Amino acid sequence: MHDPHDPHDARTDRAAGALYGLALGDALGMPTQIMSRSAIAARFGRVTGFEAGPPDNPVAAGLPAGSITDDTDQALIVGRLLTGSGGRIDPERFAHALLEWEAGMKAKGSLDLLGPSTKAALDAVARGVPTQEAGRTGTTNGAAMRVTPVGVAFPVQPLEDFVDRVVESCQVTHDTTIGIAGAAAVAAAVSSAVAGAPLDEAMDAAEAAAEAGARRGNWVAGADIAARIRWARATVAGLDPDDEATVETISKLIGTSVASQESVPAAFAVLALAGDDPWRCCLLAANLGGDCDTIGAIAGAVAGAVAGLRGLPADAVATLRSVNGLDLEPLTAALLALRDTCPAAPVAAGARPDGGDA
Repeated sequence: MHDPHDPHDARTDRAAGALYGLALGDALGMPTQIMSRSAIAARFGRVTGFEAGPPDNPVAAGLPAGSITDDTDQALIVGRLLTGSGGRIDPERFAHALLEWEAGMKAKGSLDLLGPSTKAALDAVARGVPTQEAGRTGTTNGAAMRVTPVGVAFPVQPLEDFVDRVVESCQVTHDTTIGIAGAAAVAAAVSSAVAGAPLDEAMDAAEAAAEAGARRGNWVAGADIAARIRWARATVAGLDPDDEATVETISKLIGTSVASQESVPAAFAVLALAGDDPWRCCLLAANLGGDCDTIGAIAGAVAGAVAGLRGLPADAVATLRSVNGLDLEPLTAALLALRDTCPAAPVAAGARPDGGDA
């Protein structure tokens, strides 16, 4: 039996690695978000560590080096809702929590507010649209960026039950085939890694979950997330992650916009290139341009879950804690306590004995 309160427990280390890895990718990508590749090169050369938000970045201006953004904030909202409600996400409470978060950000003078799909959905809720209808058009990456706590809290098998939990985190804002598929991919990769799967297996689980997620929600036209992840992994296979041409391949061919069909596959391309080294993954994402804080948050969460908290640079984690007041260990323990209430899935023939959940 795993002890979620034991700091030396391997599963606890992987779960904490997922949450801190998400924050790491978010913070490293904060200063370069919504910038072009050429603008990043002109200002930073190549990002090699935490940087302050440039004064001319309309979203990140004024943020100290190491600051997290909405990616981490909204993931923590999901995590707290899960742990405060026995593993369920009530759509009304979720909508209220997101609106409250945005109001707090506005009060601080921040321009780092809700993304387009989330904003449109919550505006609809404010107009009286039922929460079960508000997310019918949301296809951007907001659900994928915040879903990591779902991956920590629930085992990926049985898959349909797991996707049910993912859907609950998507419904208010991203209740579409694309939005759910993107979130399911990220959550499944995290969940598999928390259970002990190596990176390739975690990415395979992401593809399977994306296929299952694409059967949920309101159908919208768009490229298939699972197929795009598979293609992105193949596209970067054998390329040098330190070569600028490789970064250009992700930026120009796979894409780095807020569209789930671009940023989610881009995160898996980063993982395929940089492996289970969270720092390397997050730096690669920070230099991509576009929605690089979200790409970094996704890649960092998965790589962090594979490598564990001990696989993240201790000084970087210390910076995240001090700059943002982060203390994610209690949430990690609470999410794993939820995971322990889930019925154990049958162990597949040939599965690694340390790869499942106790």
